[in-house]
Amino acid sequence: QVQLVESGGGLVQAGGSLRLSCAASRSRFVINEMGWHRQAPGKQRELVAEITSGGSTNYADSVKGRFTISRDNAKNTVYLQMNGLKPEDTSVYYCNAITFPIFGREYTYWGQGTQVTVSP
Repeated sequence: QVQLVESGGGLVQAGGSLRLSCAASRSRFVINEMGWHRQAPGKQRELVAEITSGGSTNYADSVKGRFTISRDNAKNTVYLQMNGLKPEDTSVYYCNAITFPIFGREYTYWGQGTQVTVSP
């Protein structure tokens, strides 16, 4: 079992910045990928950014050049630096973690979500 605790959400004006953090609890499971997804009211959850244990990253087109995902493997913590925020970035942001396969199966865990609100 892996528990994820997110922090750093809040209210910011358009053009501003926020930094989200997500810390994973110690576990016998070794985490491979960590990432951020977001879900706005009435919309499906969508990938924002993800990073592997080796540092490879992937971003949604809508956030490329504005958001940066990073990771501290020693602390099992992933960060999302969000610059140039736009009102359309307003969502609940969820952290997730995917383990390396255990007996052929990967396990995915989710955080509780943190609200990001960007005012015009």
